[in-house]
Amino acid sequence: MLRLYFFIGLMCLVKSDTHETCPSFTRLSFHSAVVGTGLNVKLMLYTRRNRTCAQAVNSTFLGNLNMTKKTTFIIHGFRPTGSPPVWMEDLVQGLLDVEDMNVIVVDWNRGATTIIYSHASSKTRKVAVVLKAFIDQMLVQGASLDDIYMIGVSLGAHIAGFVGKMYNGQLGRITALGYKEPLGNIDFYPNGGLDQPGCPKTILGGLQYFKCDHQRSVYLYLSSLRENCSITAYPCDSYRDYRNGKCINCGIPQKESCPLLGYYADNWKEYLKQKDPPMTKAFFDTAEKEPYCMYHYFVDIITWNKNIRRGSITIKLRDKAGNITESKINHEPAVFQKYHQVSLLARFNQDLDKVATISLVFSTGSIIGPRYKLRVLRMKLRSLAHPERPQLCRYDLVLMENTETVFQPILCPKLLM
Repeated sequence: MLRLYFFIGLMCLVKSDTHETCPSFTRLSFHSAVVGTGLNVKLMLYTRRNRTCAQAVNSTFLGNLNMTKKTTFIIHGFRPTGSPPVWMEDLVQGLLDVEDMNVIVVDWNRGATTIIYSHASSKTRKVAVVLKAFIDQMLVQGASLDDIYMIGVSLGAHIAGFVGKMYNGQLGRITALGYKEPLGNIDFYPNGGLDQPGCPKTILGGLQYFKCDHQRSVYLYLSSLRENCSITAYPCDSYRDYRNGKCINCGIPQKESCPLLGYYADNWKEYLKQKDPPMTKAFFDTAEKEPYCMYHYFVDIITWNKNIRRGSITIKLRDKAGNITESKINHEPAVFQKYHQVSLLARFNQDLDKVATISLVFSTGSIIGPRYKLRVLRMKLRSLAHPERPQLCRYDLVLMENTETVFQPILCPKLLM
């Protein structure tokens, strides 16, 4: 079960490892998890000048920390095996790629490594105290709370929240990944916030059955740091409303795009300040594997059947190069009435710029009984991600149930756009 949340402006001992040339994340064994570990917090600073060799810092030694730049803290969570997080290096490098900042890895693996979750959880406030002492010294040296950004994963989100409360909600930003409760200004729900596509559905999937859904939040955030994938989320009251295409204008007609997941989500910060309360839920779907992006289109269908038809639509797009992408709009039956337009939200895992052919399949889901026809007066395809693209139309189609109908679209008349 995964829920991904983002916050804007929320609400033990540190041992220096200066003897290490390049301090690294603490690596422990499962044996350590069984016997338990006492708390020790290591802070490791990375910048564009030392991307691959961290500098150990603490509240008495700030090292090469640049107080005029943003400082991002990465705080991991519960570690039942003692191993370092597999995503940590990618997250550090991804953040440095998008902005010249200070990145501090908060390594509390000694403390988080245990097979008993409550033992790790009981240490989170102590880690927060360590971080507050460090930030206090940053402030003395001229840093600003507005430039403090915390990314917390799982129990790391708890730690970030505790630090935020210590500063009365004045931290610049907090992102909580894999957090269970909706507490942020923007709460993101990938795939409805439940089981994630591509993750094992049964225990036969091994260790991934326990980790995959929970870790997906980190990998979705990582995708936002890459140029080839910007995941758009849609503020909505429910996942059902999102899937039914009821939430695509984001409440800001013609003024601003919908919020982006991950690093650039704070572009919505100013708009949220105008809301009372300043918070929203946002839904989106993802593909099964990296880069996870889905591209949203509306499929507008007007039918002229005499009787009401109920069923699902599968739409397939092909470009001139032969690339194919498909969307099954089958989360609930669509209702087709004579001369009424039905707007279906289609989600594709490829964004084909120039569509050469389109195919449609209509299905009632019935195994026995008569096969129905859906008489389409007009079909229109329009991109939500790229509204400037020409809209594609087709007229006078008859869809035989469970039979693929392939056709070449034409540009819609401007009056229909």
